[in-house]
Amino acid sequence: MTPITKPSNPNFSSGPCSKRPGYDISALDTSILGRSHRSKPGKAMLKQAIEKTHELLGLPEGYRVGIVPGSDTGAMEMAMWSLLGQRPIDVFHWESFGSGWLTDIVKQLKLENVNNYLADYGQLPDLSKADSANDVVFTWNGTTSGVKVPNGDWIAADREGLTLCDATSAVFAMEMPWEKIDVATFSWQKVLGGEGAHGVLVLSPRAVERLESYTPAWPLPKIFRLTKGGKLIEGIFEGATINTPSMLCVADYIDAMNWVEQIGGLNAAVAKSEQNLAVVEKFVAENNWIDFLATDKAIRSNTSVCLTLDATADQVKAIIKLLDEAAVAYDIGAYRDAPAGLRIWCGATVEASDLEALMPWLKHAYETVTA
Repeated sequence: MTPITKPSNPNFSSGPCSKRPGYDISALDTSILGRSHRSKPGKAMLKQAIEKTHELLGLPEGYRVGIVPGSDTGAMEMAMWSLLGQRPIDVFHWESFGSGWLTDIVKQLKLENVNNYLADYGQLPDLSKADSANDVVFTWNGTTSGVKVPNGDWIAADREGLTLCDATSAVFAMEMPWEKIDVATFSWQKVLGGEGAHGVLVLSPRAVERLESYTPAWPLPKIFRLTKGGKLIEGIFEGATINTPSMLCVADYIDAMNWVEQIGGLNAAVAKSEQNLAVVEKFVAENNWIDFLATDKAIRSNTSVCLTLDATADQVKAIIKLLDEAAVAYDIGAYRDAPAGLRIWCGATVEASDLEALMPWLKHAYETVTA
């Protein structure tokens, strides 16, 4: 039988992700619109976003936060182009975006002393192979594979190299050992459901030291430059962005962070995402035709939840189409490079009640298509 109840919010996309519950664009502070981002109130709003990020994430003293162009990709490229090349590099990757960073390191930066640690979708490479003398590049959560790093125990506290972490689908949804991370990048359009185009760059004091003591062999585009005269451009981390940001997007980001504060802060956001994952786990346990791409619970993402089905690729497409046309679930197909299946966002901006309403529809769609 066709289920009666539908999710109140059918937006389960893994990026841009669902807006926060109760979102109302009229609640945004739009007083800065039409003003220069370099005006006193413009800089104040950008600084507010930076300081609130630092506070909510509980970043260690001395860590810097900057708003940069190009979403998470721009932030990650900026970090790699500015910091890599001094030491050998260990690249750990197990999905599309992590593999993209390896490609850029080898084919664009043309670095040669690179160790490639690859795992297939649903798996995690052997992180114990990380050399503390090397720089390490990795994703915290593989958005296209549904596989996350379980902890930071594999990263040496006394490491000589830097850790560069693409954390775009992890920040604000997973506990992160910041003392083990020298560079983190994310975009607020992921976990917080913010508007796209902007990235966030987090630097540890060790990363700043590298920036001020090492000059890459290649020329840096203006949009990537973090230093001037051998010193960090501090203004980037105080509200003076490299290029013109959308202040409407910044206001939207602040609104999302205010919501995180209202629900109880970072711990509440993490718990909400984990509770969402539990809804899907219960459903998978009760149905033998569906499973997680990440079969190991310890490395299973609680944001970008990837699922495999006992169905052909064409049948999976038909299931996705049925759910979309019924206005039950939008944009839940697996990433184009990943195995055929479903990818359901379970970050904190998604309500557990909507996931609970979705699950019977998944079964209905599967039975309808495969009958």
